[in-house]
Amino acid sequence: MRELCVMVAHRILVIVVFTFCVAACAHSQVDTLSWRYRHSPKKASILSAVLPGAGQVYNRKYWKAPIVLAGLGTCVYFIQENNSEYRRYKDAYIALVDGDPTTVSEFEGRSAQSVLNVADTYRRWRDLSYIAIGLVYVLNIVDASVDAHFVRFDVSPDLSLALSPSLSTAALGAPGLRLSLALR
Repeated sequence: MRELCVMVAHRILVIVVFTFCVAACAHSQVDTLSWRYRHSPKKASILSAVLPGAGQVYNRKYWKAPIVLAGLGTCVYFIQENNSEYRRYKDAYIALVDGDPTTVSEFEGRSAQSVLNVADTYRRWRDLSYIAIGLVYVLNIVDASVDAHFVRFDVSPDLSLALSPSLSTAALGAPGLRLSLALR
């Protein structure tokens, strides 16, 4: 089990290093306005589907890639841990109810039903971990696609939205707010 965790951690480390190498290469290119027009949401989605975090690097949101990889790594850890405990308690339950007096269970003295309940709990947690890894994976793809669609979104200071008290309604004795949008 420990060797498997070390192997998974090593793979995640290799993916993180690869992601940052790709990010460094992409960052060395000049950021021009034409890059924003050549940017493809479809390509970002495909990259994220093939290698989680690659779509975020393609979108130049480098800080999101380690978050995606950490989310997937955490889910893998909980899948392995819950599966290990589930098998442990399932084997102990089988040893308790098999009727063979030579079989020794690590939970001797506990009721078979309580051991079965704990095994079912770990099975449910393992199944929820599988659902969580699927959700993190899908969220990674959706985030890359949405980010790629917003590459051309203008967030310059020329756009402003202001909320202020309305003096014309205050003069009449009624409170009021004014919302103004300025496009310069």
